[in-house]
This record gives sequence, C-alpha cells and structure tokens, in this order.
Amino acid sequence: MLRRTLLTLVGVPFLVAIAMSLVDSYRRRGKRPKPFPTRDPRVVQVGDGEVTTYTYGRDLYDDMLAAIEGAERQILFETYIWKGDATGERFKRALIAAAERGVEVYCIYDAFANLVVSPAFQRFPSSVKVLRYPVYTAGWRFFDLRRYGRDHRKILVVDDHVGFVGGYNIGSAYETEWRDTHVRITGPAVWDLKRAFADFWNLNRRRRLRGSERPLLLETASTWEPRVRVQRNVPRLWMFPIRAMYIEAINRASRNVWLTQAYFLPDEDFIAAVKDAARRGVDVRLLLPLKSNHIVADWISRGYFSQLLDSGVRILRYRDAMVHAKTATVDGTWSTVGTANIDRLSLQGNFEINVEVIDESFAKELEAIFEVDQSHCLELTSGEWEARDMHRKFTELVLAPLRPLL
Repeated sequence: MLRRTLLTLVGVPFLVAIAMSLVDSYRRRGKRPKPFPTRDPRVVQVGDGEVTTYTYGRDLYDDMLAAIEGAERQILFETYIWKGDATGERFKRALIAAAERGVEVYCIYDAFANLVVSPAFQRFPSSVKVLRYPVYTAGWRFFDLRRYGRDHRKILVVDDHVGFVGGYNIGSAYETEWRDTHVRITGPAVWDLKRAFADFWNLNRRRRLRGSERPLLLETASTWEPRVRVQRNVPRLWMFPIRAMYIEAINRASRNVWLTQAYFLPDEDFIAAVKDAARRGVDVRLLLPLKSNHIVADWISRGYFSQLLDSGVRILRYRDAMVHAKTATVDGTWSTVGTANIDRLSLQGNFEINVEVIDESFAKELEAIFEVDQSHCLELTSGEWEARDMHRKFTELVLAPLRPLL
C-alpha cells in the first residue's frame, strides 16, 4: 500500500507533465509568433570599456558574425543550442573560414541540447577545435551530483578585444521570433569572459573531440574592471555565486527591483527575498512569458503567484512571443544580464554565466528596455488570479511535487 501510494504521488505528476508537453507541442505546430517591440542596440560607457545591449537577434548575430569575420588571432565560441538551420550554418561557415585563414578557433556546445541536430552539421574540419559537452557526464561516478550540470552558457570572445554574453542561443527562430537580451563587452572585462571559457575547456577537455585534449593556455591580464564582474556557476566545483548575487542585490534594494525571466522557479529563500522587498515598499516587477516554450515550467511557476501578488509584487506577462531574457536591475545602479534562469537547474545545477554591472548609465538602459517590454505585457491582478478555474488550480496542485526538480 505504501509503495503504491508513493509511486502514485511521484508518477502522476510526471505523466501529467508529459501529456501536457505533448499536447502543447501539437498545438504549436505551424504557429508563428507575432511581431514584438524591441529597442535598437545602445552603447554605454562603463569604466574603461563599453557595454552594448541587444534585444533583437538579427542585430546581435550581425555584430557577432562581423567580429568573427574580423578576427585575427583567436575565437572562443560557446553555446547551449546550435541549430543546424540557415543561421546555424552561417556561424559554422564563418568559424571554419576564420580557422582556414589561421585564426585559432575553439568551439563548445552542449550535446544534450542538440540531440535533434543532424550529425552531419556537428562535423567540423580538424582546423576547428571542438568540445562537444557529453549527454552523460558522470561516467562511473553516477552518484556524484556535481557531474550532472548542463553547459547552458553562451559566450563569444574575439582577440581579447570584444566579448558577447547573454541569453541568445544560435538558430533562425531566435534571430527573429524570440525576445532575448545579450550584451557586447569591450575593455578589461573581456578577460573575465576569456578565463571563463578557458576554465571550462580545461576542466572538460578529456571528454574529447578533435583537438580538445590539449589545455587552452591564456596570457592572462591582471587588469580588473571594478564596475563589471563576471559571475560563474561551476557545478563540478560546487560553486553557485549567481543565486547569492541576486539575493544580495534584492535584499539591498530600496527603490525598485525589475526582473525579466523566461522561467521563474526559485527556492523559498529567493521567494522570501522578493516578498520582503515588496513589503518594505520596493517597486518589485516580475516580467515573464504569458506562454513559454515549456508549458510545464509555466504551470509550476504559477504556484508562486498567490504569495507574490499578496506581497505586492507586480506580475507582467509578455504576450505573442517568447521572452527568453535573464536580466534584472535594482535601484538604478545594479544590473545583470546572463544565461542563468531563476530556477533550480540554473542556480544550483548548470554551468551558467552572468555579467554583473554596477553603473547608473547601464541600469538606466536596462530600465528603458524593461519599459519597452512592459508595454507589450498583460498585468496579472489578484482578482483575476483568484478567479481562475478550478481545473487550473487542480493542475497546479498535481504538478507541485515537480517544483524541487526544476
């Protein structure tokens, strides 16, 4: 009896989640997102360098490809998803062409995220050094939780001069159909992105593909940019500073906390920090997709809505397109842009990277981006939320046991 009860409690949520995902996938077939407002790339001077914001994939890809095509010595390219479509081919051809003209080209991509990508697309000439992060990473150490994190990072560094980091994967849909945020960085902070790439490469190089068995050595500059800090989650070393970065910033907030997230599945400490900020009068706004590409994550996330709304948090739901950005700004001074979602997989499981910027001009730019996105949102009110159908409340209850896993 006890075994059957436990199996039911565990199995039913999984079966419901699978059924919901299949139905949602069927309904999405052939549908295209509608146009959404964006903000042109803006350059902000931060310390001894510049930070450029991107909110439309085509603008970002044009500048990334231009940087690759202008490379003279070295390219470090890392992505989670790399589609084998027209956009993915453009990046592949540009990287191969750079290697053929004598540029050192290193590429990392996550094998699990690209299971549906053609094996032919994943073949590269020997001139390109490629590390395909394996689907299964634990080996015989299946009990070691530090070895199960996915490589969810998106980084491009060219010639010590310019670096790109943010939420954009590589693919045609992301180029025009998704609302995401990325930044281009120049100045001393580029070295931090280089170190992040090199550390991952050297940590995993024995999980080989051609050329990945040799360590990546950098002539590391000792220059620091105090206004720009790169925060890295490294599950293999049990390092998860991004969560602490967020909670510290929220706890210090006195004016506003504006968060944009693709998936919002935090732990109780994170929720408590957000609620406490709202209760002490901080303008807390949470911008999420009305319907994301992961319907189960949407439903589980809704389990937090009642307590957030009761605390005074404003919940804004982005309509007609997928918002995939992972950004925040606090009190017109502190900001972050990166790859980490506010969920357990990102904050306590995956390899992630976020740029933390302490600068009023950059915070102002992120606030302007947030306001453009907010103009395309539907705000959820407490009355609307409490009046939802009983079957919705029941579904949220059934899926609640999955919350600690996401």
